[in-house]
Amino acid sequence: MKSKHYFIAGTDTDVGKTLIACGILGAAAKLGLKTLAVKPVAAGAEQTADGLRNSDALMLMAAMTESLPYEQVNPVLLKPPIAPHIAAEQAGRRLSVSQLAGFCRGVMMRKADMVLIEGAGGWRVPLNQREMLSGLAIELQTPVILVVGMKLGCISHAVLTAEAIQADGLVIAGWVANKLDAEMACFDENLATLRQLLPAPCLGVVPNLARPAPALVAECLDLSLLA
Repeated sequence: MKSKHYFIAGTDTDVGKTLIACGILGAAAKLGLKTLAVKPVAAGAEQTADGLRNSDALMLMAAMTESLPYEQVNPVLLKPPIAPHIAAEQAGRRLSVSQLAGFCRGVMMRKADMVLIEGAGGWRVPLNQREMLSGLAIELQTPVILVVGMKLGCISHAVLTAEAIQADGLVIAGWVANKLDAEMACFDENLATLRQLLPAPCLGVVPNLARPAPALVAECLDLSLLA
């Protein structure tokens, strides 16, 4: 692996970024790597005994090998499960790339062989009136691992996202096909087309899982293919 820091992006919201990220963490742990992860901004929280918590952040904490307090894994937590910039406005907060980059760098400086930074939604998610969350990956200059939600329309979503990532001057280190639709027509043909069109290696194909679990995802991945 050429870099130990990767930004996890998705072709849309609800394509399984967190599940795939946890699978990557699990696969890395099997290789004996020390891992950390950060979800710099999350929209959607539930009340727990420890206070408000985001389920994606908790999954990342369970999957990584090193320990961090919740507030470092998910430094910005917004309660309503809506677009982050809208949730922030409703809460009277202002999000910025520089703020999130500072949080991420704090984790990236720790001793770990791999650090994953998970985005929110798709590539072009607004943080405020001027900045997008994609600007965080640009600021940090991290290679991107793209999670492609395999369903009708995925080819256009994946290609457009890949073009945007490259237009932003970033490297796509690899991509993962996550089968969202168990009955997707022409799955193999769509997968073959994506392999041809996307400018990065496919790290694995995750089938539609009756009970999604990071350990099962890890078995589908080959991290040696990371560009």
